[in-house]
Amino acid sequence: MTHRQMIRIRRLGFAVLLFWAVLAVTALTHAQPVTLLTHDSFSLPDEAIERFEDDTGLELRVLSGGDAGEMVNRALLTRARPIADALFGIDDALIAREGARDLFTPYRAEGILAVRDELRFAGDLLTPVTVGYVNFNLDPAALEERGLPLPEDLTDLVQGPYHGATVVPDPATSSPGLAFLLTTVARFGEGGSYDWLDYWADLRDADVQVTSGWSDAYYTAFTRYGGDRPIVLSYATSPAAEAIFADEPPEAPLTLNLTCEACAWRQIEAAGILAGSGRPEDAERVIDFLISEEVQEAVPTSMFVYPVREDVALPDAYDRFATMPSEAQTADLPAERIEREQERWLDQWTEVVRRGRSPEQVR
Repeated sequence: MTHRQMIRIRRLGFAVLLFWAVLAVTALTHAQPVTLLTHDSFSLPDEAIERFEDDTGLELRVLSGGDAGEMVNRALLTRARPIADALFGIDDALIAREGARDLFTPYRAEGILAVRDELRFAGDLLTPVTVGYVNFNLDPAALEERGLPLPEDLTDLVQGPYHGATVVPDPATSSPGLAFLLTTVARFGEGGSYDWLDYWADLRDADVQVTSGWSDAYYTAFTRYGGDRPIVLSYATSPAAEAIFADEPPEAPLTLNLTCEACAWRQIEAAGILAGSGRPEDAERVIDFLISEEVQEAVPTSMFVYPVREDVALPDAYDRFATMPSEAQTADLPAERIEREQERWLDQWTEVVRRGRSPEQVR
């Protein structure tokens, strides 16, 4: 064998080794699942996830981080070494938390043109996925059993007859809870003769129950599921969910929404790519998946909120039982004010509701 032939054989051997090394690294990379950090209420049909995995060749791992507020806190605590590649469930109030915007890297998702511009509260930083309206749900049968009329306004909940009747999630750990805190700020104002802190003090004195998250409030404390609270903070679409899950289709709604002026809060939940993800391109495909027509069509019957795409039809139960609050029934605050004041409001809420101090002491 000549010297030239030996060199050729060595080069060929090196090329083969290089090929297998690249193949092994590629296989190892794709063996790692792409991880989506989300909240406990995230749900999609198994078939939709399976089709995504078949179409992309990726494995999707869904990591639950508790309620939405807890999930965002977890992402903030691990931002130096992200525990996921993408995140779903941050809303237009939670994005105001200190450092929240720095969690994400911008991405303009495929299909974004089917989403109304008014829902894109963070531009290309986040992609809207769902829209919900946070308000109180009522159990009419349980209220009738107690001899109580249906409340007609938020102020009814602090009156004597409704003592011990209401449950809400904690605004520090729950996105619906935070939405209701913002509702009270918008509805009752700040610094007047009777403001939002006075309202919360009255609600505290009316024995409001505060749970860590929405699931505990709805599925543990609410009378529909064996609890003792016939008034629960939930969503305007929850009565439709009750009808869909009923053993037999009901003729009348099993739960009702409390509808009144500035009683509800529109909550837009979005998804984004976590900065520092080692797989940003795979994370992009997850974001595209979440606003695909297939997923958006599943949102109303899997997460029981509204899809963000305008080209998706709603199930019949939404038309019959889910009442979307009107503009007058929906509270609102400027995004800049929420970002500037949110932490102070949460601190004041904690002092009044958790520690029992008077509004005068914490203003």
